[in-house]
Amino acid sequence: MLARRPYSLAEIKRALERKFPSHPAIPDAIARLRQLGYLDDQKVAEQVAYSLAHNRAYGPHRIRRELKSKLVNYKFIEHAVESAFEETSARQLLEQVLERKLRTIKLPVTRQKLASLCQSLMRKGFNSGDIMKAVRARPELKPVSEVIDETALESAEESS
Repeated sequence: MLARRPYSLAEIKRALERKFPSHPAIPDAIARLRQLGYLDDQKVAEQVAYSLAHNRAYGPHRIRRELKSKLVNYKFIEHAVESAFEETSARQLLEQVLERKLRTIKLPVTRQKLASLCQSLMRKGFNSGDIMKAVRARPELKPVSEVIDETALESAEESS
């Protein structure tokens, strides 16, 4: 099992107990794996967090959720998330993801498309405040309805 991917201590224990219910050798096997260095929650947390941040472009909230689902000890989660974003900050990663997503969106952007874009960024695990700042910083993401309303107001002011 460990040859395929890294497991947290609780995750491997659960998997072994599922595969071999009430087997007396499970605690001994886990102790031996820890002694050999094959089970280390801190290393697992750092590896998984780095991989999710750099390969899948997940934000900090999603990485925390994924680490919790892998039963990583909660003491190691925050440090792993921080170390995953040492090279590239979460804000920079958000900008990169937003740039990639903008290539697939057909302009003009409607309110529905903008809402869908923001929701997909939230599902990726980015902070809603950072998403709004990044979206507002891009003029091409201003919804069409707001642009139409502004031009209508300007033409109404000029005619009166």
